[in-house]
Amino acid sequence: MKTILATNTPQDMPHDFDTGLMWFRRDLRTTDNATLHQALRRCRQVHCVFIFDAEILAALPRIDRRVEFIRESLSELDVALRFLSGQAQGGLIVRHALASDEIPRLARQLQVQAVFAGRDDEPQALARDQQVAHELQTADITLITCKDHVIFERREILTQGGTVYGVFTPYKRNWLSRLAPEDLADHPIDALGQRLAARPLEFQAPVPTLADIGFKKSNLSTLKIPTGMHGGSQLFEDFFERMDSYDTTRDFPAVKGPSYLGVHLRFGTVSIRQLVATAWQRQLAGSAGAAVWLSELVWRDFYVSILANFPQVAQSAFKPEYDAIAWETGLEAQALFAAWCEGRTGYPLVDAAMAQINQTGYMHNRLRMVVGSFLVKDLGLDWRWGERYFAEHLNDFDLSANNGGWQWVASSGCDAQPYFRIFNPVSQSEKFDPQGKFIRRYLPQLAELSNKSIHAPWLAKPLELQAAGVTLGGNYPIPIVQHDEARAKTLARYAVVKKIPIT
Repeated sequence: MKTILATNTPQDMPHDFDTGLMWFRRDLRTTDNATLHQALRRCRQVHCVFIFDAEILAALPRIDRRVEFIRESLSELDVALRFLSGQAQGGLIVRHALASDEIPRLARQLQVQAVFAGRDDEPQALARDQQVAHELQTADITLITCKDHVIFERREILTQGGTVYGVFTPYKRNWLSRLAPEDLADHPIDALGQRLAARPLEFQAPVPTLADIGFKKSNLSTLKIPTGMHGGSQLFEDFFERMDSYDTTRDFPAVKGPSYLGVHLRFGTVSIRQLVATAWQRQLAGSAGAAVWLSELVWRDFYVSILANFPQVAQSAFKPEYDAIAWETGLEAQALFAAWCEGRTGYPLVDAAMAQINQTGYMHNRLRMVVGSFLVKDLGLDWRWGERYFAEHLNDFDLSANNGGWQWVASSGCDAQPYFRIFNPVSQSEKFDPQGKFIRRYLPQLAELSNKSIHAPWLAKPLELQAAGVTLGGNYPIPIVQHDEARAKTLARYAVVKKIPIT
């Protein structure tokens, strides 16, 4: 890619189009934005837009942290674009409409010859983009999509036989062998900033408030979740100091181990290339923690590749035979699901994890596996129920990763855990929250129990329960299932697929 020197002016650089439109989506930043770089490089002037897509917003509750996160991040993006443009009337056009209608309409109104957007391989996004491309084509306007939110996409990483990987380890090995400095190259914007166009008068309104688009404030600010490019940078700088120990801290929910960058990766307020470049350099320097974290970023690419090449996984099992499993149904199943959603299972680690997601929109990665396994293999419920719940509640919800994670615990996905691997919620609790710190934070009614009893209160002696102020069936529920019995049922349930001899 041609390097643009800061001394160059836009007039010195050739362009393919007179006017372009940069459609921000899951790339809400000006730093190292591959799509914005392409738009500025190829156009004499560029307008910038974000659409609060009415179709997406209509399906959300009126209080949603993700919408507030986007809104706050757009305010910072608007300021950054105006600064880069060097003019007060620069900045971001923000609309609340159906994106499939508004982008073609806006493109015609602004008389652009090309619309630039970051590539998105989610089925709904692909359908929307196809519709937009068709509408633009009728006006002789080109839709140009660019790779930005992953390192390798679609069919860039293939087996020697030219097929898509369905197992992570060889995918990762190939991914790492392919990784080169040019894959992580920065996409400079500053030298091209003067190509950012002034907004026409009718589009000079400020970023709409939450009320303007029909939403109310959440607890985002109370939780002190940093937003925008500045927030993402702040979190990454903080994590950099802890990255080398990530391999030893990542599994303990009471420890500050993760990067907490999930929501920033989801909405592109950080650059995946910058994250990978840093982790790669630290790994090459011998950091075990960085190597493990880099592996997590590779998993992200892997799941994006799976969704792009096997879009059916959005509704069905990656391994089709697993759709033959007979999950629990009816009123009892609905009651079990409600108890899981509300953190009333009687298993403290599961209930604390569900309290975490319900209160904050975040759940520690280890706990996502624990509660997922509990829903599917202790309660016998369809993994899609849990997938939908996470999609509604996670700040960092990403279809490919969420689907991949749920199919992993259900053993129906690519490179999933074996059907017989069934997490014991008590032993998981004892191993990864040994002192019960995480449980005590989210289940204060159990705070006075001993470090031993807090993992399984039903096994505590009556006097200890009384002294701790715990009433089983009162202020804390009795377990809704017995794990050993549930495990036996799960093996029988999965036998219909795997032809497992039941002993």
